[in-house]
Amino acid sequence: MQNPESAAVTIVDFTPEHAASFRELNEEWITRYFVMEEADYKSLSDPQSYILDKGGFIVMAEHNNEIVGTCALLNEGNGVYELAKMAVTPKAQGLKIGKKLGLAILEKARQVGASKVYLVSNRTLGPAISLYRSLGFGEVPMPPSIYARADIKMEIEL
Repeated sequence: MQNPESAAVTIVDFTPEHAASFRELNEEWITRYFVMEEADYKSLSDPQSYILDKGGFIVMAEHNNEIVGTCALLNEGNGVYELAKMAVTPKAQGLKIGKKLGLAILEKARQVGASKVYLVSNRTLGPAISLYRSLGFGEVPMPPSIYARADIKMEIEL
């Protein structure tokens, strides 16, 4: 039986009114597990210019009239997108928001004819790996690089 609280989560497209929530959620999430990089600061400060205007997408999860989750697709060109900026507030954990965000953002990718969506992560996000697998992502070898941001890469062919 579905959790009624989980059923009350709706997915909405990003609007300028969501900018503060997008930045706050992602800064908290990124700094918990990663180091904020210049690209993070740019995309979080101006998602319109650094994500949307470049052909990417952002969806937001709303629960009880509050934004509790975000997810973005970054356009890499040639039909390839990076799934990034997926974050859920701590108080909304357990509402299956990550799954709803993931399904919504993959649908956006399909609508624009994307051929592939990939993500990179690190193994400290172990529980998220099972979420990504449930969305259809499979692990692929990371190309060797001293500049690698993470140690795991997953992708899904659409």
